[in-house]
Amino acid sequence: YLNPQEPEAGLGLWLSGRALRFYLHDSKEKDDNSLEFKLKEMQKFFGLPITGRLNSHIIEIMQKPRCGVPDVAEYSLFPKRQKWTSRIVTYRILSYTSDLTPAVVDQIVAKAFSMWSRHIPLRFKRVRIGTADIMIGFARGAHGDFLPFDGPGNTLAHAFAPGPGLGGDAHFDKDELWTDGSGLGVNFLYTATHELGHSLGLGHSSDPRAVMYPTYRTEDSQSFRLAQDDIEGIQKLYGNIYGFK
Repeated sequence: YLNPQEPEAGLGLWLSGRALRFYLHDSKEKDDNSLEFKLKEMQKFFGLPITGRLNSHIIEIMQKPRCGVPDVAEYSLFPKRQKWTSRIVTYRILSYTSDLTPAVVDQIVAKAFSMWSRHIPLRFKRVRIGTADIMIGFARGAHGDFLPFDGPGNTLAHAFAPGPGLGGDAHFDKDELWTDGSGLGVNFLYTATHELGHSLGLGHSSDPRAVMYPTYRTEDSQSFRLAQDDIEGIQKLYGNIYGFK
């Protein structure tokens, strides 16, 4: 997730950088790389009037905490429909935050996986040694994936689509203040559930009720559940708990 700081100068350059990062496009047309085009893409995604012009709605959205994965419309799947082919997916927690005890982190990660597993025919198995399909950890600064964290209040977390190597891995910024939902800080359950959605193959959703919506929001950890859009997206990849799509 990203928690963009308010730009005090160079607003166009700041916004252009954000737009280029979150609204990638394959076209080689020059106009498709313009700020106006990126603004239109953003407005389309968030259901705003498509003007291609900077306004208060765009600024507000860009300043909200969010995930660093680019946006696409509705629930979405990563390119080439990347997904795990085994019904048993392993995960390993490599490192922790000092904000929560290891036991609490373990419990929250397991709960985040269960948010997804109750709707699909996958089983998530924790391993404590060796390489797992999904490697999870907290890190600060450069940590080996060319997506360095940058201290408190900016990049919060990111994850990768299923695949070898970094594929499926989820990283959380150790410099953030993480919470189990009982105090101030970033709700780890909500963030982990979102990032593990990416680890399973989901992109972002344009449904503001979905956990895969790109901007972060505070949720009650006790009542938090996936939205229908999240469920439809993950079942598009893996089928329901009986294996039927």
